Amino acid sequence: MFKFKIAILAVLSSLLFTKKAMSQDWANLGKYQEANKKITVLQPNEQRVVFMGNSITEGMPKAFFKGKPFINRGIGGQTTPQMLLRFRQDVIDLEPSLVLILAGTNDIAGNTGPMTLEEIRDNILSMVELAKSNNIIPVVCSVLPAYDYPWQPGLQPNIKIPELNTMLSEMAEEKDVPYLDYFSAMTDERNGLPKELTTDEVHLTSKGYEILGELAEKAIAKALE
Repeated sequence: MFKFKIAILAVLSSLLFTKKAMSQDWANLGKYQEANKKITVLQPNEQRVVFMGNSITEGMPKAFFKGKPFINRGIGGQTTPQMLLRFRQDVIDLEPSLVLILAGTNDIAGNTGPMTLEEIRDNILSMVELAKSNNIIPVVCSVLPAYDYPWQPGLQPNIKIPELNTMLSEMAEEKDVPYLDYFSAMTDERNGLPKELTTDEVHLTSKGYEILGELAEKAIAKALE
């Protein structure tokens, strides 16, 4: 119960910070601008990978990235229109070989206002098209399971997320790009996350990140073959 309360406070704190930042910089373009300037020139044969996402991505253990050409560009609380606005500076300008796009759950939660599943899909499609037009392989990731949102209960993400994932899978097939199915590997009978994988029905424990990391590395290796 104590860990759950801490997780809720962390989510609320993140949302309050996001709301304040949005009033000045809606897409939070400033978060990674200085870090982007420090990215070294692409080395011969380097296959750089950018992880674009929300708090699930931002919270990935730093050890996962150590010694690898992986760059984390996740921002907690973000929705797909925000990611789309910063996609050029936080992905394209870094000249990666591949980008993993993990987005959509905060749209369903209504973090930046009401969004239909079609609108979410289309924003991710726009990121896919931007990546492809810049010779970057886009990997479309399924949205992770969530039985309910502790900061916005009653929105039935356990029903809407599987529907969105079907749309994302079909879009990836139509565009001939890889689809990474996190959902099937991490869901329980409620279409939520099992207790051992989550702190609050949405965010991941270390065990959850172990599974996420393994699936991501396999997808990256396959896509870069």
